[in-house]
Amino acid sequence: MLFNSLSFLIFLPIVLILYVITPKKFRWVLLLIASYYFYMSWNATYALLIAFSTLVTYLSGIFIYRMKTVNGRKMIVAISFIVNLSILFFYKYFNFFSETFAKVFDKFGMSIDAPVLDILLPVGISFYTFQALSYTMDVYRKEIEPERNIGIYALFVSYFPQLVAGPIERSKHLLPQLHNFSQLNYENLRAGFLLMLWGFFKKIVIADRIAVLVNTVYDDPGKYTGIETFAAVLLFSFQIFCDFSAYTDIARGVARLMGIDLMKNFDSPYFSKNITEFWRRWHISLSTWFRDYLYIPLGGSRKGKERTYFNLFFVFLVSGLWHGASMNFVIWGAMHGVLIVLEKIYYKRTSWFFSIKRDASLSIKLFRGLFTFTLVTFLWIFFRADTFSDSLIVIQNLFNWDMSRVFNGELYKLGLTSGQIWLSVFFIGIMLLVEYYNSFVANPISLLLKQHIVFRWSVYLILILTTLIFGAYGGEQQQFIYFQF
Repeated sequence: MLFNSLSFLIFLPIVLILYVITPKKFRWVLLLIASYYFYMSWNATYALLIAFSTLVTYLSGIFIYRMKTVNGRKMIVAISFIVNLSILFFYKYFNFFSETFAKVFDKFGMSIDAPVLDILLPVGISFYTFQALSYTMDVYRKEIEPERNIGIYALFVSYFPQLVAGPIERSKHLLPQLHNFSQLNYENLRAGFLLMLWGFFKKIVIADRIAVLVNTVYDDPGKYTGIETFAAVLLFSFQIFCDFSAYTDIARGVARLMGIDLMKNFDSPYFSKNITEFWRRWHISLSTWFRDYLYIPLGGSRKGKERTYFNLFFVFLVSGLWHGASMNFVIWGAMHGVLIVLEKIYYKRTSWFFSIKRDASLSIKLFRGLFTFTLVTFLWIFFRADTFSDSLIVIQNLFNWDMSRVFNGELYKLGLTSGQIWLSVFFIGIMLLVEYYNSFVANPISLLLKQHIVFRWSVYLILILTTLIFGAYGGEQQQFIYFQF
């Protein structure tokens, strides 16, 4: 059940109506049923996995809290992690490692028949697994007490707005809210609907439209040269941001309707001045998860420079693997790790360039921002290309320009007309203006909600009409990119 589908537009009002008429103390039951129904709309058998993960981490929290010895507590944490990560490994990585080992043996002249299983990856398994494991660690660290109500804990793991693509919530933030549901009120409704509307605009009007051009080039990268490849690489940067941040906005908006506050997952990442800052602004819930539950346990920056550099690189390597069972994702994560480490090593020498200084000239700020955006956009090639060889073809074609193709209209033969391309550029510009305002002035949604009702509703109607008239509907591009993770 996609957010941008008719079935969800029917499902959500029904849930909200039932939410209003359900007594407050039973609302968790309603939302738990709704969440499992939402998840089972993808595949009913998926519910067994999430229920099992829920049971394991719930019992782990109880036993950790009751265990008196440190070693006993560590053992239960280890069991919880091993069980949950084993399930994740089987469904997401078994075939990848099986085929990789076979290729390694083949390089040494030893041919083996590697087993390849016909496994269907459960939607959102990486997200809810990490969310459940963070609860285990929070109980172990005594940051929270274990949740006694298994139903409310099950809702924490499966809450439908953020279940399949985040944000990856923390128990300290979400669990208390699930014990104290509020009534539907005007403030939450208008804030929630505005977040949803902005998300639908980014997803349907921008991401799904430019996906047509991006997919055309990446499906057969050897067929296209400079201008087409450059357009696809550049537009994918905006596609993935608009697609993923749209999901987060819609998820946060849906939750806000019910008075639930989900964490912010993006903070204008393309206005970052360096790669380190980019990762403070991009997929914040995942970045902070790796910081708190992997980087810090590895020693963080407390064990010397060399260990710090290793920890940083390793975290980004794992982050790449988290995104997908492909060598391209590993390379993408590793290259981000290398850039982060290089920034740490050469920080003092390059602080004038990479650091954020209020007194820096506009030209320096602009150059730093464009330089960082260029690096991020280049690395997205490995993220988007189907194979490593396709990545190399795309990179090669970026520098293979046939100027005749620039002016003979080849760009308009990639699934979008000239009007559609320029319309996309216009809407991307609108999105960037909003992101710029968010980064350097104030939260634009909070600001809009303070305006006069006539102005607010004028903006609402413009967004609604723009989404209805200029949105891209139908086709595979409706799928949110991060659903595959």
